[in-house]
Amino acid sequence: MDLIAEDILQAFRDLPINAGEVLGQPAPHTLRGAETNFYADSGEQSADFELHGQEIHLEAHPVQYEWNYGDGARGGPFLFPGGPLQEGEWGTKTDTSHIFEETGDFAVGLTVTYRATYTVNGGVVIDVPGDAAFSAEPVTISVWRSVVNNFADNCLENPNGAGC
Repeated sequence: MDLIAEDILQAFRDLPINAGEVLGQPAPHTLRGAETNFYADSGEQSADFELHGQEIHLEAHPVQYEWNYGDGARGGPFLFPGGPLQEGEWGTKTDTSHIFEETGDFAVGLTVTYRATYTVNGGVVIDVPGDAAFSAEPVTISVWRSVVNNFADNCLENPNGAGC
């Protein structure tokens, strides 16, 4: 049984599990110095395969999320994927949000750790003896700077003035 369990774990780690999608708010552009909320859209997955002549059914569910914000900063591990904010809440700090200190394009990545159970030939449900980590496709976010200028004229008084 130990050999089968090790083979099941290796088969689990070799499966093409989809780690989900990286989502950000605001995106695809954000501002330097502002909170940018990131969250994952990942879920349970199943797979059927044959191992040692036996039919295996595996059920995998996400249990941990680790973020790579692309600028050298990391977030997590978290036991939850984060979640979306209402449009009026953008810029609010969340557990999975990040503040970019520099402008540029950054590839935000996500690694999701899954745990699984399996059955052999439709039998009893058994825990896979280990976890497997899968990476989501990174998403590029462009970090911009904002500039505020004050002008003495308004555009009604001087339509050719700066800022009009």
